Amino acid sequence: MQERGYTAPVLIDESGDVTGRIYGVWGPPTAYAIDRQGRLVGRIVGSRDWGGRHGRELVQTLLAARAPR
Repeated sequence: MQERGYTAPVLIDESGDVTGRIYGVWGPPTAYAIDRQGRLVGRIVGSRDWGGRHGRELVQTLLAARAPR
């Protein structure tokens, strides 16, 4: 994580118990969005340009989503 300069929290799941069994993520590059309640709300397999317009818009939309009451 330090070598790549990650600034967000990163899950290290060597056993695959969380990423594989719970979220169905088996290999990189996979990005997934988890809501405030810990539920999987989206998954994208393959690399993406998160700094481009579409990537930023997607992230902004997810961040703006209201939490269920």
